[in-house]
Amino acid sequence: MQKGYWIVRVDITEPEQFKAYAAANAIALKNHGARFLARAGRFEVPEGSTRSRNTIVEFPSYQAALDCWRSPEYQAALQLRLPASAIDLVIVEGYDGPQPD
Repeated sequence: MQKGYWIVRVDITEPEQFKAYAAANAIALKNHGARFLARAGRFEVPEGSTRSRNTIVEFPSYQAALDCWRSPEYQAALQLRLPASAIDLVIVEGYDGPQPD
């Protein structure tokens, strides 16, 4: 089974409100087996565009990643985030095929 990932790019407009969202989303993330692979660390943009923060969240499966976003717990947290930020969020299935030599 392939893992699932949230790839998130965010601009925070209301830092205190965003902190409330981050605290609230922890319940949904934990319930769906999520773990952070990258969270607001240093980054460069050699091509394209970005936002001020980037996060990658790993889930045990693609379905778990979808289920987390759709869960009542995350949807409640989302209501805290909407007025506090602008984001791009992609849910993607992991890859387990051939790799470069």
